[in-house]
Parts: sequence; C-alpha cells; structure tokens
Amino acid sequence: MLPAAAADNAGIAAGEIRLGNLMPYSGPASSYSIIGKTEAAYFAMVNDRGGINGRKVNFISYDDGYSPPKAIEQARRLVESDDVLAIFQPLGTPSNAAIQKYMNVKKVPQLFVGSGASRFSDPKHFPWTVGFNPTYETETEVYGKYILEARPEAKVAIIYQNDDSGRDQIKGLEHGLGAKAAAMIVAKASYEPTDPVIDSQILTLKASGADVLVSLGTPRAGSQTIRKVAEIGWKPLFFVGNPQASVASVLVPAGLDNAKGVISSTSIKDVTDPAWKDDADVAAFRAFMARYYPDGDANNGSTAYGYVAAQVMTEALRRCGDDLSRENVLRQATTLTRYAPALILPGITVNTSPTNYSPLRQLQLIRFDGERWQLFGPVISD
Repeated sequence: MLPAAAADNAGIAAGEIRLGNLMPYSGPASSYSIIGKTEAAYFAMVNDRGGINGRKVNFISYDDGYSPPKAIEQARRLVESDDVLAIFQPLGTPSNAAIQKYMNVKKVPQLFVGSGASRFSDPKHFPWTVGFNPTYETETEVYGKYILEARPEAKVAIIYQNDDSGRDQIKGLEHGLGAKAAAMIVAKASYEPTDPVIDSQILTLKASGADVLVSLGTPRAGSQTIRKVAEIGWKPLFFVGNPQASVASVLVPAGLDNAKGVISSTSIKDVTDPAWKDDADVAAFRAFMARYYPDGDANNGSTAYGYVAAQVMTEALRRCGDDLSRENVLRQATTLTRYAPALILPGITVNTSPTNYSPLRQLQLIRFDGERWQLFGPVISD
C-alpha cells in the first residue's frame, strides 16, 4: 500500500496540471539542457492537441546548474511555492540524490529521474522516487559480459565520474566480468564533474597497459576522453556509457574519425541512421522538432531521449483520468506494462511495477562506424 498523499489537490487547478522539472541549463553538465527544452516543447504540442484528459500541462523547469545545493533550493521552490503535482525528469545523479529524501518526506512524486543510479529505483526505501534510464549497473554489466566473451584475457581500464553513478557503473562492470573481474580490471581513474580536463587520468590509464577502456559519465568527459585517446595513439577496445553516445554533442566535438569503433548501448532509435529513414515514428519526431523546437538539434540523441521521456510521463498522467492525486500519479507511473513510446527500439518496452521502479530494462549494443551508430547483437534484458 502506498503512503497517503500529502495533498490531494496539489499541482492542479482549473484546466491545468503543474509539472515541475530541474535541469542543468548552466554549469558543467549544461549540454544536457537540450533534454529539458525538448520536454517543454513536447508538452506544448500536447497542449495544442487538447492537453491530457482536457487539462493543459504547465511545465515549470528551473536551472539547478548540476549543483546539489541549488537543486535542493529549486525543488523546494517547485513544491512549496509552485505547488507542483510532481517533479518530472530532474536530471543527474548528484542533483537527484540531494533532493530524494526531501521529495519522499514531502510525498511528492520524483518521476522518471534522468539518471541510471540504482538508488532511484528503490521502492522499499524511496517509494516516491521512480527512475527512468536503464540502471548503470544493467548497462555496464552488458559491457562486462561482452568483454568477457570477446576478450577473455583483456586488461580493462575505467574512467568514471566520482559519485554514486560512477560507483554503480563499476559494480555492474564487475558483475558482468564475474569471477575474473579482479584480475581483468587493472586501472581505475575518477574525475569530478567540474574538472576542466581529464588528460592526466587518460595518460595514467594508458600507462597501466590496458587494452580495453570503459568511459563513463557526462557528455563532456566522454568527448574529452575520445579525443585524448586518439591524440596519444592508444587503440583499446573502447566503450562509452550511453550518456556519452550522442553524435552531435560528444562524437562530433571529439572528431568522428577518433570515435570510429567505439561501442555503446541504447534503447532508442538513432534518428540519423538511414535504416529508419522511412520510419513513421522518426518522421513524426522530425516534424515535431521542426514545429515545436526549431532551434533544437534533431540529430542530437538527447532530443530523442527527452521526447521519449515526455511521452512516458504523458501516458502516466493520461492513465490517471480525473484522479490527479499524487498517490494516483505514483500508482500509474509504477504500473506501466509493455508500453512502447515512439522512437523506442523494436523489442523494447517500458515496464514498471510496485516492486520494480526501473522502466527501461533492455538494451542493444551499438558500434560507431565513423558516420553513425550501427546496431549489433540481440536486444539484451536485465
């Protein structure tokens, strides 16, 4: 049984649903801000089409600068001043970790968190927080299993962000490598999101003798890692976490030739891939971007991600009907079954339950060919 909602009428007014959001529009992770802008555009489209069950979405999005203290300040503003129904898709592990206890004490849904940290899919301890991304452990476990199969004698180096997300990612990689993890992982290096460069970490990892590199964390760090690895002539089997897989915001700045052969994973169609040129969902997405977010980059994977996340939130609200209590919003968000939003890869669906708050649990490996990502292998479930 879910805990009683704090205020049944919070976040709604005549013909309106107030939905909050936190996004790093400034600071070291500002490249993610395109996600919030895409989500705002999506709700503008929803409103033009009559809203959700006759109500328009008032999407209130504030800048938290990827700063935990700022995130706490802005979350309080959304809950206590703006009286939002829920906070949707707040982005980043540090910011969400900072507000998680507050949201649960206040019994305000913290929905479809923009992070794969396992702490955001923990209904036992945080029943009002629901994740969205495939967990970092799920993602890196897939990489570990592939490395074990393709390079059983590999020496593995890892560069990761020094926070909960990075630690989850290492744990997943170790699970995937199994009993050989301790022998195969020869070097680890961490960085802070505010570090201007990470060149010294890359040089240290290369000196370890590793022939496999796993890069985890923010798009900026991913771009710097790809560029530096190429600059020093290192040729490892190279993995990047899916937040670092955007062609526009990561691979282009790093140099497309430098990124050739890099491996990642995804749950979402790459709209730049000619394989989807006749796909109706991709055509609808491009039409949406042209009309509602013409200044946005439709080829940036973050816009497709924001588009998918906003669809899932819209579906949860639609299922609420006229019962827009916070308790019912949480109930609908945690009972999604085999929902397939547009742009999701074939064979992948969104699923939640009261005991499993992780909506996306399936991935497909992808390899960059110098121009675009190519899918390979089967869809992999956790």
